[in-house]
Amino acid sequence: MPVQILMPALSPTMTEGNLAKWLKNEGDAVKSGDVICEIETDKATMEFEAADEGVLGKILVPGGTSGVKVNQPIAVLLLDGEDASAITAASAPAKPSPTPSLPLPQAGEGGGAAASSPLPPAGEGPGVKAVSGDRVFASPLARRIAKDANLDLKLVSGTGPRGRVVKVDVEAAIAAGPVAKSAPAAAPAAPAPKPAPAPAVASPFEPAFEEIPNSSMRKVIARRLTEAKSTIPHFYLSIDCELDALLKVRADLNGRSDAYKLSVNDFVVRAVALALKKVPAANASWGEDAIKRYTDVDISVAVATPTGLITPIVHHADHKGLAAISNEMKALAAKARDGKLKPEEFQGGGFTISNLGMFGVKDFAAIINPPQGCILAVGAGEQRPVVKNGALAIATVMTCTLSVDHRVVDGAVGAEFLAAFKKLIEDPLSMLL
Repeated sequence: MPVQILMPALSPTMTEGNLAKWLKNEGDAVKSGDVICEIETDKATMEFEAADEGVLGKILVPGGTSGVKVNQPIAVLLLDGEDASAITAASAPAKPSPTPSLPLPQAGEGGGAAASSPLPPAGEGPGVKAVSGDRVFASPLARRIAKDANLDLKLVSGTGPRGRVVKVDVEAAIAAGPVAKSAPAAAPAAPAPKPAPAPAVASPFEPAFEEIPNSSMRKVIARRLTEAKSTIPHFYLSIDCELDALLKVRADLNGRSDAYKLSVNDFVVRAVALALKKVPAANASWGEDAIKRYTDVDISVAVATPTGLITPIVHHADHKGLAAISNEMKALAAKARDGKLKPEEFQGGGFTISNLGMFGVKDFAAIINPPQGCILAVGAGEQRPVVKNGALAIATVMTCTLSVDHRVVDGAVGAEFLAAFKKLIEDPLSMLL
């Protein structure tokens, strides 16, 4: 039977996406793992791989289309021995079937594997567990990945032909953790076409303007930040850190090698990671039944992109030196600006850093990045008058403000974290040990 290729959910918050462009044409041969198109999600542009082999028989959604709903058919794949006569039936809208609303992380280096759905007999299709007695129908690669992750394939819903469990299903279940054990939610039916928006009409009292359509990413940012300020009880703690010793160590280290170029922000990431090891209560998030205290130190770092703010993650930052953090941050920031981050590179994290010091901002209070419990806002280092040993002196001072979720972190814990952070920043050699 011909296979319908469906619009996948490539991030936890994705309900629709933009089909940026097709990389295969109708009539082209397609192998499993071939990149067939690029999809713009609410966070990044991702390459989309085929899960089955065949011929791209018909493109149902042209490149450049926005607002394509998750699970909506976007193309028809003809399997071995099938010809164009089978396309008419396959192009008809498929009846919605239960599918798990799970994030589908990118597979390997190429991106997420395409969610494909044959036109199955009754009772079979994407989202149906491919189980016959004690046997689970799954690809060999899916079985190997599940075995390595100690995952029971009976808990995984398949999106391959006739409900077969494929690689992307196992990766999605692993990424979702306990979510994979819950009952799959019903996929929404394809909506009716949206009417064209009416042209904007300015009020006679309003200045002239132009409308810039909100991207999927901008809508998600707006929703999450509104949720954060509405539901999280923020409080703020500020501290001043002297940077002169750090700037001297930085200049000395940068002069020793061309393999790295350390920034003040690299020292901040390292100091936050080590401070969280000393004060693990600050590395936590709120849950209705229990507070999650993270045992890994994964630091999210805010990066400005043309489409909005995104927070790539330095995983296990407490185990990485300054040079490793510096090189990793440069690579992550470049991928973020190009919209090429993989889901695992920006989803998660236990603590966020937002640094506006390079723009000359003296101090500010950042909004917490849910579900995390803290975010550190870093201002510019500037020369200020200070009192040392009873005498007036000049020092380079940086103001840092910690925004705290009071449900998770109490004031004393936040103050203890900032004290540990300040000590590391002002004694940078201790970060090299």
